[in-house]
Amino acid sequence: MTTPKGLWLMKSEPVKYSFDQLVRDGRTLWDGVRNNQAALYLKAMRVGDLGLFYHSNEGLAVVGIMKVVREAEIDPGDPKGRFVAVDVAPVRALAHPVTLAAMKAHPGLADMTMFRQFRLSVTPVTPAEWAIIEGLGA
Repeated sequence: MTTPKGLWLMKSEPVKYSFDQLVRDGRTLWDGVRNNQAALYLKAMRVGDLGLFYHSNEGLAVVGIMKVVREAEIDPGDPKGRFVAVDVAPVRALAHPVTLAAMKAHPGLADMTMFRQFRLSVTPVTPAEWAIIEGLGA
């Protein structure tokens, strides 16, 4: 029996780091997360978990899928060593960005953690939510 992968939504401002940049880089350190709850989610990630790459502040859409390729380690940008970072790599871009408006309009996504804790840059996603978003982006 295989263990189900963790599914996540991870936000980044595209002017700071976009999905296209992740594709060009091939891999990156997902760092700079300074919220305690979001950091706990990073610590829960395992190699092979999947993430929806969400462009925040500009674009406001899920634009791609990535995977965790290295589990949480101390964020090198945190001088106190309290926060962690993971490495991620691109899997694929979505054929069509799934906008925040489209997500909010879909009844199957009404209970997403992202909508209850909107300020968090990392949130879990259920398999049902993942399937809906992936379908909307096809």
